[in-house]
Amino acid sequence: MARDGLEGPVLPRRAVLAGFCGLAGVLVCPDAVLAAVRATSVRLGSHDGFTRVVIDFASQVNFSLFTLPDPARVVVDMPEVAWQFQGNGVFGGGGLVSSLRYGLFQPGNSRLVFDLSRPATVKQAFVIPPTDGGPWRFVMDLEVTSMEAFLKASGPNNRMGTFQPAAPPPEQPEVAVKPPETPKQLASSGRKPVIVLDPGHGGVDPGAVGVTGVYEKNITLAAGKEFKAMLDRSGRYTVHMTRSTDMFIPLRERIAIARRHGADLFISLHADSNPSTAVKGLSVYTLSEKASDSEAAALADSENKVDIIAGMDLSHQSQDVTNILIDLAQRETMNLSSQMAEGMVVQLRREVTLLRQTHRFAGFAVLKAPDVPSVLIEMGYLSNPDEARQLQTREYRARLGDSLTRSVDAYFSKVHKGGR
Repeated sequence: MARDGLEGPVLPRRAVLAGFCGLAGVLVCPDAVLAAVRATSVRLGSHDGFTRVVIDFASQVNFSLFTLPDPARVVVDMPEVAWQFQGNGVFGGGGLVSSLRYGLFQPGNSRLVFDLSRPATVKQAFVIPPTDGGPWRFVMDLEVTSMEAFLKASGPNNRMGTFQPAAPPPEQPEVAVKPPETPKQLASSGRKPVIVLDPGHGGVDPGAVGVTGVYEKNITLAAGKEFKAMLDRSGRYTVHMTRSTDMFIPLRERIAIARRHGADLFISLHADSNPSTAVKGLSVYTLSEKASDSEAAALADSENKVDIIAGMDLSHQSQDVTNILIDLAQRETMNLSSQMAEGMVVQLRREVTLLRQTHRFAGFAVLKAPDVPSVLIEMGYLSNPDEARQLQTREYRARLGDSLTRSVDAYFSKVHKGGR
């Protein structure tokens, strides 16, 4: 690492969380990002007594920042940014920074999250205007501090800087918990079943990083859009998505979206990763607080931390907020979820490689709506070169979509027959 001045080496590529938009022309950035401020380079330097972060921008940028504990991290908010870092934006850490990730946090607000290797304070942060035709530069210096001092200074109320992110939209009124419609109720209503598709991750939360440099958030968004188009073309369903752009959506908001739409079925789309590049195969999960195996438990634990990954302050959530997860073990909802999962396995085995023990169980937060039958599909392993390549192609995702459509048809056909 550099020992003096602002310039440090470009950080090495490693399998660490980060954000990136665009994928060899297959998955495309939102048009809105083209008008955003461009970030072109990021560097990290270890100096005597402090760590320096430098980010180059094509034009002036405002910022504000704060720290958060559990785990220790620095959160930097900026206006919407077009990230154009080299090396697909996959960076490791150095000095006091163990890893970096970045992306859209909410409309008009991009976010960087620096994970810290130990408690640190922001010694100074500022923007340097261009000199001799160079870029604008954001500079942040970090130095070690005590845990007591770190905790005292943490939280969004202790922001540094001038950028004021737009307030998040007001929370929608809580939807009363209700049992899912019985087959007889759904069959007699005459309405189209409502399906909510949930492309996992997004924005500042990229999800798994594939061996080819592909990001899970891009794969899930592309698949979600294509699956929605297929279900729409059938004319048999009303289909919504939790996100249609590369934006971060908190876990509990994904559940709330499904409930506000009165969903009859919630399908969350993901792609997995494994230390072994040989592991491959699709799997389907339904809710159980008792995981079917240690791998399922570890995966659910990782997925349930995405709100923390995005730099959200969860320390002030009230019990009323968390009560959306009440009545998790409602028998009818879980039975219907399992019916859907088993039907998916039947249809998918015709088209794709399945993981052994394909239908698995774990405590995924996005499956915890008490009144919406819900399944989570891990479409394959991005750590496996073959599946990473396949999941980047429209042809393979179309095969998944055909199987998904058939399994949805079979599920609702069975539900309607049960109501006659």
